[in-house]
Amino acid sequence: MDKQTISIIIPTCNEESFIACTIQKLLALTDRSEEVEIIVSDASTDKTADILSTFPVTLCKSSKGRAIQMNSGARHANGDILYFLHADTLPPETFIDDIRSAIASGKEAGCFRMHFDDDHPLMSLFGWFTQFPLMICRGGDQSLFITRELFTKIGGFDETRLIMEDYDIISRIEKVTPLHILETEVTTSARKYHRNGIIPLQLSFGTIHLMYALGFTQESIIKYYRENIV
Repeated sequence: MDKQTISIIIPTCNEESFIACTIQKLLALTDRSEEVEIIVSDASTDKTADILSTFPVTLCKSSKGRAIQMNSGARHANGDILYFLHADTLPPETFIDDIRSAIASGKEAGCFRMHFDDDHPLMSLFGWFTQFPLMICRGGDQSLFITRELFTKIGGFDETRLIMEDYDIISRIEKVTPLHILETEVTTSARKYHRNGIIPLQLSFGTIHLMYALGFTQESIIKYYRENIV
């Protein structure tokens, strides 16, 4: 049986200081893998696109907005499996095999557990919680793999969601099939925690989760985000 093609889709917006390192590491992880492509959906105004043009990846320009960008990347993708990855997150060395094994066993969508590139005890604790099948423990930083068939069936990302688009798509996935949590871990940057402070940022995230659960408007949640997180 031929291996299913995996399309890795990365949304970027002004990541010139970070993207080269991410792509270099990702290319090293996928160097020996067959039927894998990397698509970057870029909405930058800095030099991100220029940097990306030096790498063997597919670059597609997109309007700003993570949901919009990820849908745009999916439209350019050839893969049977779509794998959405943030620009400051790196998957484990075994991620290609992990995803293909999960799909082969009947899983239609899933994510990895997560840890931060910071060994502070609180950061380790936050990462530890990502093993549990609770919505409060989910997030886009854990990345998301999904069959193209299911992605199309549920209508992709909701482009009216300017924030919390990851929770929205997970909730719609789980109306069709359980979200599978792999045992291996992605590594994501703790840069926002360094800028905002560990406890203040986590409290802000908790407030955003509560606002989302209580049905606050997108505008209200975005206003809170912009006023409290840098």
